[in-house]
Amino acid sequence: MNSEIDLFKKNKKGSDKWVKLICGASNEDIVAIEDLSAIYSAAGVDYIDVAADESIVEAARNGIKWAKKLYGASPGLMISISDGKDIHFRKAKFDPLKCPSNCPRPCERICPTFAIDYSGVKENKCYGCGRCINSCPLNLISEYEYKLSNNDLPKTLQTIKPDAVEIHTEINRLDSFIQVANILKTSGIELKKISVSCGLNQSQKGPKDLLKALWDRYEILVEHNVPLIWQLDGRPMSGDLAPSTGKDTVKLWNNIGSHLPPGLIQLAGGTNGKTHEFLKINNFPDGIAFGSSARKIMQPLIEDANKNNKKLYEYPEKMDLAIKKAQKLLNPWKIS
Repeated sequence: MNSEIDLFKKNKKGSDKWVKLICGASNEDIVAIEDLSAIYSAAGVDYIDVAADESIVEAARNGIKWAKKLYGASPGLMISISDGKDIHFRKAKFDPLKCPSNCPRPCERICPTFAIDYSGVKENKCYGCGRCINSCPLNLISEYEYKLSNNDLPKTLQTIKPDAVEIHTEINRLDSFIQVANILKTSGIELKKISVSCGLNQSQKGPKDLLKALWDRYEILVEHNVPLIWQLDGRPMSGDLAPSTGKDTVKLWNNIGSHLPPGLIQLAGGTNGKTHEFLKINNFPDGIAFGSSARKIMQPLIEDANKNNKKLYEYPEKMDLAIKKAQKLLNPWKIS
């Protein structure tokens, strides 16, 4: 395991780092996911993380296939699963008939995926970021759980055959984590990576508790003989658009980064184009994951193309612009 991990551990100056695109564990927007996968594959991400759904995976692979044909780029495909209730596996909803006619509609303005209009929340476009929930002045917006049952996980793995899996877990959920780990081990699928996402945002625990939780999970996963990724979620997934939000994940990295189990260390939760500015030049983690910030800069271009029932990558000039925008986001981590 360590030999493969070492291939990804470059110098600590921010060059050639691991970068992942997070499309959203509950995101069903097939058109956007195909375009996002094409854009960020061409820009140079290492992995693309999508919902554990066959149609979503097919869309992502179509985008990757496009980028491979034109750019020779072929990132791995990761699916997100969970060992219990998790904010990454949710969607928003509200009754538009209850909205007052004079409402300034902050929910619509704040949604990064254009999922809200006068008809309510478009379920396929919502990926559960939660921004709209707190924006509503009348508290009309609620959330509901949207995730794969672990009873269906063995069949899903056999059908999708992902390159990697990310397990979303919580500090106190070790027993259910063991169950999911056993499903992966007995699935017969040869995974190239297993990622673990365990943040502080859903518990009253501190960094030391998180560190212990990750070491407990390392002892479980080390038997899989698969390279591991430890994802440090500095903030809830709803807080990664303001420039300063990267400070939380950097603070968490500085606090426990040197004490984590063997594997790649990836920043997430609050990450955006400014995150690298809060890091010391000689103390970069192994990589970073971009979610909402990566999607938000592309969504207007994708929406514009979709008005004509076309994919963005069917417009060469617009696609070239999109790839340049993506490269600008990735450049601090992918400087050669």
